[in-house]
This record gives sequence, structure tokens and C-alpha cells, in this order.
Amino acid sequence: VADLRKRAVVVKDQPGFAAARMALAQGLEAMRLLEAGVASADDLDALMTLGYGLPVGPLELSDRVGLDLRLRIAESLYRASGDPRFEPPAILRKKVAEGATGREAGRGFYTWDPDGRRL
Repeated sequence: VADLRKRAVVVKDQPGFAAARMALAQGLEAMRLLEAGVASADDLDALMTLGYGLPVGPLELSDRVGLDLRLRIAESLYRASGDPRFEPPAILRKKVAEGATGREAGRGFYTWDPDGRRL
């Protein structure tokens, strides 16, 4: 790692990758806030891009990853851990059931063109 001028990050073994779990938890919380009518998807994402300097917000990232994949991961982590942070919100289940699975489907929390650009 030193030869590559990178930093090794050591985490204990647990269900799911640590970084993926952190990103998932953030995305699921953004979905809960959207579901509660706290703010629009665009405004919730702006809170994280403008406020924390993230390149994309958690809802756009979820669309890019695929809402169907996010749902499967959340369900798996919830079953494995019993941690309510990973219980999938109803809005995620609804979007997946409707086929609005994100960028590849052309719709999710946002609308996407056939080239994968957000409209």
C-alpha cells in the first residue's frame, strides 16, 4: 500500500462493506426525509453536496447505484443485523415495485435520459 502511496483502511469483519453501509444508511435516511415531506429530493441532495462537499447527494447516488440493488442490500443488512437503520423505507419499496429503479430505468428519484444524464 505504501508503494502505491495509498492509505490502508482496516475494518472489522461484519455484514456488508463498511463504506457501503455508511452510504446506504445516508441514502435510506434521505429517503425517509423525502417520504416525510421534509424537503424535495433535489433539496435533500443539495444539503449534502453544498453542505458537506459530496460530489452527488444520497438520492442521486441511489439512482446511480440502482434502487433495486439498494433495496436488496438494505433488506439483507436488516435481516443480518436487525438494525432499524437498514429497514427499507416504504418509498424505496414502492419505487422498485413500480419499476422506477434509477438511472438505468430512466426514472427513480430523478428522471434520466437514455445516455444516463440527469434531466
